[in-house]
Amino acid sequence: MSFIWPFMLAALGLVPLGVVLYLQLQRRRQQAAARYGSLGLVQTASGAGVGWRRHVPALFFLFGLTVLVFALARPQAVVSLPRVEGTVMLVFDVSGSMAAEDFEPTRMEAAKAAATTFVQGQPPTVQIGVVAFSDGGLAVQAPTEDQAAVLAAIGRLAPNRGTAIGGGLAAALETIFAADQPQELQLSDLTQAPPAPPTAVPAGTFAPAVIVLLSDGENNARPEPLDVAQAAADRGVRIFTIGVGSPTGTTLTVNGFTVFTQLNEPLLQRMADLTGGQYFNAADEEQLQTIYSGLQPQLVVREQSLEVTALLAGLGIALLLGGGAISLWWFSRLP
Repeated sequence: MSFIWPFMLAALGLVPLGVVLYLQLQRRRQQAAARYGSLGLVQTASGAGVGWRRHVPALFFLFGLTVLVFALARPQAVVSLPRVEGTVMLVFDVSGSMAAEDFEPTRMEAAKAAATTFVQGQPPTVQIGVVAFSDGGLAVQAPTEDQAAVLAAIGRLAPNRGTAIGGGLAAALETIFAADQPQELQLSDLTQAPPAPPTAVPAGTFAPAVIVLLSDGENNARPEPLDVAQAAADRGVRIFTIGVGSPTGTTLTVNGFTVFTQLNEPLLQRMADLTGGQYFNAADEEQLQTIYSGLQPQLVVREQSLEVTALLAGLGIALLLGGGAISLWWFSRLP
C-alpha cells in the first residue's frame, strides 16, 4: 500500500496521546471511587461491576480514529479491476494487388469492411492503432480508445505499391513501445541492420498488446519479417496473421494492368508461430469477416493503483458509531 499524502501519517502520534489521556481518566475515576466508595453513584460512574466491558467502546473509538488517520493520508492499493485492457495494432498490406477484384468489391475494401466490424466489436477500454505498409511501414493512427478515429483511419487506406511486411511489423512495434520504451526499437535500425537483441521476457509471458497483420503477397523489401517477428516475440507481443489470396499464385487485373501475386503462406504461419499467435487464411470476403469476428487476442488485464480513502473513511466512521452504540446500550452514555 502507498499513500498520496504520507505526511498526514504523522497524525498517528496523536493515537498514543489519546491512550494516555484515557488511562489518566480511568485512574481519576478509580481514585474518586476509592475516596467516595460509600456512594453507589460514584461506583457506577467509575465502572465498578462492569469489568472489561467498560473498555470496549473506548477500543472501538481508538481503532476508528486510527483508521481515519490512515484515510487522511489517501492510501492507494494495487487491485485487479474487472476490465479488459490492451492494445491491438491492425497492420494492413496496401500493396497494388490489394486493388484486385477477386474479393467483392476489392481485396482492400473487403479488408476494410472486416476490420471495421472488428473494431466496433471491441470493448471501449481496448486501444486500437492502424499501420499501413507498401514499400515501407507507416503508422496512420496511434493506439487510441476513440473508435471513430480508428474507423476514419481505416477508411483512408488505399492500395499503393510494394510489400514490405517487415516494415509494417516494425512500424507497429515502434508505435506500441513509443510511449515508454522509445530506445528499444527504432524503425531505422530495423531497415538498415539487425536490431540489438532486447532482454527477452520469460517464456509464456505476453504483453498487453497484439498485432493483427493482413497481407496478400510476398515480402520484397527490408527488414526481414522474421527478424521483426523475433523482436516482437522477445517483447511478448503476439502476431496474428491473415493471408488473402492464393499460395500457388494467381494473375490479376488491377487498374488495367496484369499483376502476378502469390501469398507467402509459410512466412505468415512462421511469424504467428514464433510469437505465440495464430495464422488464418481468408478465401473470400465472408471468411475474412468470420476470421476478424472470431479473433481472441486474450489481452492481459493490468493491475492498477486505486485510491481506497473512501473505504477506510467509511470503516473508521463505522467503528466510531459502533463504539458509541455499544456504550449507549451497555451504559446509557457515550464514553
